[in-house]
Amino acid sequence: MSRIGKQPIAIPDKVKVVVDGALVQIEGPKGKASLRVDGPMTVAVVDKKLTVTRQGDAREMRSLHGLTRSLLGNMLRGVTEGYERVLEISGVGFKAEVKGRDVNFSIGFSHPVVFPLPPGVNAEWRELKVADKQGEVVLRSHDRDLLGRTAAKVRALRPAEPYKGKGIKYAEETIRRKVGKTGAA
Repeated sequence: MSRIGKQPIAIPDKVKVVVDGALVQIEGPKGKASLRVDGPMTVAVVDKKLTVTRQGDAREMRSLHGLTRSLLGNMLRGVTEGYERVLEISGVGFKAEVKGRDVNFSIGFSHPVVFPLPPGVNAEWRELKVADKQGEVVLRSHDRDLLGRTAAKVRALRPAEPYKGKGIKYAEETIRRKVGKTGAA
């Protein structure tokens, strides 16, 4: 058995889980999520716990077992607690402003960059008065996959460069700094 796949997932009181054949729908206080489960996997709700079982012991089925259980666990956590991703903006004059469903970035270009947020993702701008950081954009969503893809697109607008560290980076990311021309001699 898969070590991850065989573990049941406890369903919180505020969450409603509907299993309709291969489609699993989860609804909670933060939003709704659904997942179409692959053929050899079976999902069942037993005693307020969600269990995933597989039909065989082939290599593909074993790997899908743990994956399916992890995806369902992430969905349950997303609709109850939600997910958050913090992006730091560093650089003189670099900033962001949230206006409705758009985030306006001033990140060193001759024009402001407008980033439209996909449905299901919310943003917040926090101003920081730290020496090397201008502020941070906090992205929140109930869908972990959508949040990660959105954060990657925002970071790709102006990735942090290695000489002065100017740009957008994840809060937990460290930029390997390089020495400039004067330090090489």
